[in-house]
Amino acid sequence: MISFPFYCINTKTIDTMKSFKVTISLLLISFAWLAAPVNMFSAENSDKDSPCIINFINFIRQTEPRWPEDYPDEYLFNTTVEELKQLNEFGFKGTFLIQYDALINPDYQELMKKAIEQGHEVGAWWEITEPHVKDAGMNWRGRFPWDWHANVGFATGYTPDERIRLVDVYMEKFHSIFGCYPASVGSWFIDAHTMGYLYDRYNVKTACMCRDQYGTDGYTLWGGYWNQAYYPSRLNSYMPAQTQEEQIPIPVFRMLGSDPIYQYDSSIGNNGQGVITLEPVYKNGGGNRRWVEWFFPAMAGSKSINFNYIQAGQENSFGWNAIRNGLTMQVELVRGMADEGLVRVETLGESGSWYKKNFPVTPATAVTVMDDYRGKDISSVWYNSRFYRAGLLWIKNKFVIRDIHMFDAGIESDYLRKAGTTTYCEYITPPFVDGFLWSTEKEKAGLRLVAVKEDGTAKEISVKSHEFVESGENALTVNCNTAYGQFSLLFEEDAMTVAFSPADGAESLDWALEFTAVKKDDLPFTKMSDKVISASHRGYDYDVNLIEGKFVQKDSDFAKWHIVPQDNRLVLSGVIAE
Repeated sequence: MISFPFYCINTKTIDTMKSFKVTISLLLISFAWLAAPVNMFSAENSDKDSPCIINFINFIRQTEPRWPEDYPDEYLFNTTVEELKQLNEFGFKGTFLIQYDALINPDYQELMKKAIEQGHEVGAWWEITEPHVKDAGMNWRGRFPWDWHANVGFATGYTPDERIRLVDVYMEKFHSIFGCYPASVGSWFIDAHTMGYLYDRYNVKTACMCRDQYGTDGYTLWGGYWNQAYYPSRLNSYMPAQTQEEQIPIPVFRMLGSDPIYQYDSSIGNNGQGVITLEPVYKNGGGNRRWVEWFFPAMAGSKSINFNYIQAGQENSFGWNAIRNGLTMQVELVRGMADEGLVRVETLGESGSWYKKNFPVTPATAVTVMDDYRGKDISSVWYNSRFYRAGLLWIKNKFVIRDIHMFDAGIESDYLRKAGTTTYCEYITPPFVDGFLWSTEKEKAGLRLVAVKEDGTAKEISVKSHEFVESGENALTVNCNTAYGQFSLLFEEDAMTVAFSPADGAESLDWALEFTAVKKDDLPFTKMSDKVISASHRGYDYDVNLIEGKFVQKDSDFAKWHIVPQDNRLVLSGVIAE
């Protein structure tokens, strides 16, 4: 029996008058797929328990106003032609997300119809452009036909009613061209009001948004579900929901393939981050063969618990000359890994369907990297659940929990009910540990294992070796071996446990997790008791609770405190309390 992929959404339940046209369109697309590139590692035939999924996502702009002479519209179109040709040559299905200004261009319409016939997915890229706004009956406020400022080029810059009009106009145009609505939508960021409407009205299946970044291009998305994918809150598209009732049933995949070691600290102490990602235009990341040859196997071999995710591809506005070498190198490497069964290459829509089939709520995932491509003996872990995320780092024998951010579906984003008026955009989750914002280049904030002396002073404990163990469907154990014995850190969906097992014959040890931070004025903490740390961040008051052990404040401004174990064990709740 042959099963056909669906690249658009059947609209029978939305518009019965168009159902016959849609059915014919889907049948034509399905039969055309028989001649499409063969992908031996699709969602249906992969039996890997925790697959590494790769999406090739190329998104399409009509124009590039920043460099109009060097990047004319024809050059951007030819870049998309080459991206499509490349995927076909290597036998991969990809996802093309098209902006409205390109959607209304007959040349792109013809090209994308061809792409669909070849088995690729065509969806929506949600940056707002001048023709989009005008066709929705509104005035354009941008400096150029496409303006990247957040209050003009993204849905957050428009009122909730205006966002609905923008969605309806796009969907009507897309439907008139392809005979169906897009199954996937992507953007650097999409607000919850827009995303909820995309699901409720048009049954959009999958979305993708930008990776974590601080200040890059004026866009801050900080403290969210690191990489992989999550179901967003109805009140905040960047915030994972804790229950099915609170979530928009669209899995949001994180884009661009961040370096799990170096991206977090990139440009620490500055106003914005550098970029160390899989994007082929960047020579420190996706355009660097040494980095890419490290990144792909590291991610594919990660103890990811439920699955791991990589987004490859590039927007056309960088131009083919800038991305060709890096992207070709990446596609060649992925082809080899796919042939070995190490990765699963599919469209964004297919990944979303697989996710929804397997996970009714956001699952726990992890990225575990044991080696460092720069040869500096550095490794890293990122653990995610629907309640919190945690980032761990080892530099030789030094160990630090450098990041813990908490998730609460009840926190409304700044853009849910009103338009953003600034040229920048901010989505930030409540912090408990932030090794980027609370650090300087020389002194890094974080939680560290320390030996506590009789006089109360503490000395950092060296870690001789460490290992990662999948401890269950949604749990990860990190074992740190020291001269004193083994520290086991268990990350579960709703808690983090640290337990110490003394080595045979080792001297007794009083130990603790010690928090230190340099940027005292940026800390959110307001009060501390034995079991609770209270904090306030961006007008939101919250508590972090200790289930076992005790908090001990070491100075008046909360820049140093300890978590002291009880019977060599401490348990920190991962569930935020208001």
